[in-house]
Amino acid sequence: MGVTALLGGRFDPPHNGHVALARAGQERFEPERFVVLVAARPGHKDAVLDAETRLRLARAAFPDLEVELDEHPRTVDLLEERRYPDPLFLIGADQFADFRSWKEPERVLELARLGVGTRPGYPREPLEAVLDSLGHRDRVSFFEIEPLPISSSAVRARAAAGEPIDLLVPPAVAEIVRKEGLYVAEQGYTIGDPRGSEPT
Repeated sequence: MGVTALLGGRFDPPHNGHVALARAGQERFEPERFVVLVAARPGHKDAVLDAETRLRLARAAFPDLEVELDEHPRTVDLLEERRYPDPLFLIGADQFADFRSWKEPERVLELARLGVGTRPGYPREPLEAVLDSLGHRDRVSFFEIEPLPISSSAVRARAAAGEPIDLLVPPAVAEIVRKEGLYVAEQGYTIGDPRGSEPT
């Protein structure tokens, strides 16, 4: 069996940065299978939208990939229960910089390899510091991604303010957000919502 690429997250909403990470991961590692995992109940931060709506948005953002709901609060819990063939977990450089704060990071690396997408110009020092602290550093690979400094919180803020998000998210996602009025202020969204680094 070939590599199974895994991309996990809250996807609240999925944006072009997520898509760029997936695309670059496909090109770099050529996985036999690619699964996008939408965290049903993120253990590290709250979601604004319910899991089923975020699942629909993720399927709109990644129409050519498998998209599943992940009921596990943490990455290690998922990997312990779901034994994917040769799993490769794709994350961004910001997430890897906080990797030591994940639940059982060494166990994560025992169960899966990490593919870390880095933007051109991203400082290497914090990444090297994390890498040097790991007992399974050979399980971590770096690859370059398109520099798209987009965050889900910025997308939510624009949507809440009634501003266009078409340049930040895939067209199908923008259409759903617009038609269904997602993230409008009446839903109680606040810009300073809790955020964390672990994707699932």
